[in-house]
Amino acid sequence: MPETPQPAILTAAVEGLVDEVVVQRLIGFAGGTTGTVYGRQGKPHLRQQIGGYNRAAHYSPWCVLVDLDADADCAPTLREEWLPGVAPQLCLRVAVRAVEAWLLADAETLAGFLSVRRTRIPANPEQLPDPKRFMIDMARRSRRRAVRKDMVPRPGSGRREGPAYTSRLMEFADTEWRPEVAARHSDSLDRAIRCLRRLVGASHG
Repeated sequence: MPETPQPAILTAAVEGLVDEVVVQRLIGFAGGTTGTVYGRQGKPHLRQQIGGYNRAAHYSPWCVLVDLDADADCAPTLREEWLPGVAPQLCLRVAVRAVEAWLLADAETLAGFLSVRRTRIPANPEQLPDPKRFMIDMARRSRRRAVRKDMVPRPGSGRREGPAYTSRLMEFADTEWRPEVAARHSDSLDRAIRCLRRLVGASHG
């Protein structure tokens, strides 16, 4: 009886904790297993280390996820600026314009999670100039006090988000978010999934 092939193990690098959960979900959805996750210290750190990650990807599969933000007009431009020559086993993906847009792309589930009307979430979240700010605005409209308290910054705090913004999004991404649904409304997410599937398939080949 032939042995069942083991899932491909992909090393990853991300900007932060929400991105880590998203990458783990996407790698699993693509049929792989997440190994060590590096980074989690913000975008400048990720860019500083990208050359080393690329070199490592000559020997094993890697996924690096970064937000586009306002750093470039489009994802291909940012990828070219960061890394002109991408190793064959590196999946360098750019969330347009932030990973929150990928979560917003599963509008029905997110609306339930935040307790807001589905119609308040746009059909094309990649067109939002600041998906994180939009996410916080949605939380501000929540019918649940706990969501507002966790995700919306307190007046005078000087913070951009509420005290449990990150943990709330991590919970959503891990337990309720549907990548297959979200990919229909986010081109950069759809491309990320296809890239990961190619990488997993090549590892099995």
